[in-house]
Amino acid sequence: MRLVADGVTEIDTMLGGWEHATAGFLVDGPAPVLVETGSQSSVPVLLDALGSLGIGPEDLAGVAVTHVHLDHAGGVGDVARAFPRATVYVHALGARHLVDPSRLVASAARVYGDLLDDLYGRLEPTDAARVRVLGDGETVELGGGRVLTAIDSPGHAKHHLGYHDSTSGVLFAGDAAGVRLPDGGPLRPAAPPPDFDLDLALGSLSRFAARRPAAIALAHYGIVPGTPEELLAEADAALRAWAGEAAAAYREGRDIAAALAERFASDADAADPAVRAKLETLNGFHSNAAGFRRWLETRQDAPEGPSSVPSHHEHGTDHERSDRVAAQQEQARPR
Repeated sequence: MRLVADGVTEIDTMLGGWEHATAGFLVDGPAPVLVETGSQSSVPVLLDALGSLGIGPEDLAGVAVTHVHLDHAGGVGDVARAFPRATVYVHALGARHLVDPSRLVASAARVYGDLLDDLYGRLEPTDAARVRVLGDGETVELGGGRVLTAIDSPGHAKHHLGYHDSTSGVLFAGDAAGVRLPDGGPLRPAAPPPDFDLDLALGSLSRFAARRPAAIALAHYGIVPGTPEELLAEADAALRAWAGEAAAAYREGRDIAAALAERFASDADAADPAVRAKLETLNGFHSNAAGFRRWLETRQDAPEGPSSVPSHHEHGTDHERSDRVAAQQEQARPR
């Protein structure tokens, strides 16, 4: 745990036993709110941290999730049970999966097999009466004039919200601005199937920038050094570059994942096998390739848009693993 901004404490939820993989954030106030729970497997670490911060069972007023993927919201049901007064805040398209996670969990179990329980865990249901849907611009009151403003931010997922803290100025960006681990090299886009949409993702970055945040907090991982303007510009450029490379490989019949890895693998990716394994599990080239491929397939008949970026790389054939990952991730993601 560490204080990273005025009244904002970062909690390392230790996904898979890894440090600096997935973060939750406690936002202080008369009615404190936890942003992101992490996975169900991380709940013991999270509850210990909240207890160390003096948050008892009656103290937590809210849990706000950016989206309902299991590495962000898998712990919601357990946390709601541990804090019976907490309201759970979520995008309209994700709410039903918190209330009845059976379809999501069953799909995830088919995809991940033993890895689901070994790494992520499941998702316990949350009483519908405790779930509050947030629309764009709606707020969560923490007391003393402090509010979190929800920002509809699709692109990574249709059910994605950012949260902008009025007191610290921190914008909790979930996965909408990508993934950058302290030990894992440069920023990577997070473009999983089935929801990824390049134009929506770029638009969400613009919406974040328009709010002029004081800092950007990523779920993977933490407050990003430098200015928010620099980070959002880097995220925009990375999305365009990765999409351009994916589009070129797709048109030429090359393996999209291999093309992305060849161009964008960094020295940090190769330096430490453990770091590489962590990054590939959270946001690997194959997952991104599957998302880009699905996006390209859904827009085959559309004219080339302004977000298309030309690229100049070689030949090959698309790897069957990208097909499998696309199908599996599509099953595992909430609709």
